[in-house]
Amino acid sequence: MMATKKKTATKKAAKKAPSKKKIQYFENKDLLSMKSVTKDDLMAVFKLADAMKKNPSAYLDTLKGKTLGLLFQKPSNRTRISFEVGMAQLGGQAMYLSDKEIQMGEREPIRDVARTLGGYFDGVVLRTYSHANLEEFATICPNSVINGLSDLEHPCQAISDLFTIYSKFGKLEGINLTYIGDSNNVLNSLLHACVLTGVNLCIVSPRGYEPTEEMMKDVKTYAKDSGSKVVLSNNPFSSLKNTHAIYTDVWTSMGQENERTQRYKDFQSFQVNETIVSKALPDCLVMHCLPAHRGEEITDDVIEGAHSIVFEQANNRLHAQKAVLAYMLGKK
Repeated sequence: MMATKKKTATKKAAKKAPSKKKIQYFENKDLLSMKSVTKDDLMAVFKLADAMKKNPSAYLDTLKGKTLGLLFQKPSNRTRISFEVGMAQLGGQAMYLSDKEIQMGEREPIRDVARTLGGYFDGVVLRTYSHANLEEFATICPNSVINGLSDLEHPCQAISDLFTIYSKFGKLEGINLTYIGDSNNVLNSLLHACVLTGVNLCIVSPRGYEPTEEMMKDVKTYAKDSGSKVVLSNNPFSSLKNTHAIYTDVWTSMGQENERTQRYKDFQSFQVNETIVSKALPDCLVMHCLPAHRGEEITDDVIEGAHSIVFEQANNRLHAQKAVLAYMLGKK
């Protein structure tokens, strides 16, 4: 009898044992910068994005009843379409709002627009010239705000880029990536993503176009923790020998049109062409975030060549952003 009672007590105790806490990814309300993203966040996104890519029909109701506002002060192709299609494929709805309609900061203060849209949408993707405006909007908006590109960062692009590299190599640690071009918003986010995940990054740009000292100091701690190596160079051929992937972007970004003539002169010897690609590993991949100015930062034969994964990279924007949306909007 005593033994029976003991077993019963044990069973009761087992029932009262606390359940294991479910891990929550993307715990921050907003995605404004790669600085707010953890390695665990990225790996969770890659896993979910891969599953969504292989079996999209299994996620048709993931964001059923959810709404996403797209407030764009800059023109967009891939970012806008991938978010709109992504929400539709997850069972939610997206609404595009142009700057002409909203005139944020002119017709209405940023804080008023943020409060209003936050009451209508479960999340807002904001594409803006000023990162400071993005931060102000996110501070006021009660729901999730995602950076669709600012003058400082483009985190959604970086997440998708790393997903593409991970999909091709099956790993990130120890991958050698050479970025040839301007130290712009795309590179700022890519740099943070690389040092977070152990990717070795060589940044090649003309003198005067390197990442800021503040940016390099900022990523130093992350690089130390992950084992990532970051090298700056002004010579396009300096680190191609062991390069797994070459990445480039336009020489003149939106808002820099008045610098176009000077930049064209400064970047002439930093074009990704067949000569550059031939110096890398035989199976080296070539990446570009698009839109591309063919004949400037990259030649037509390279972007259409056997090494190019440019359009696979573009298509992965859809899958990576669907995973981000699922984590950020689906947790509410």
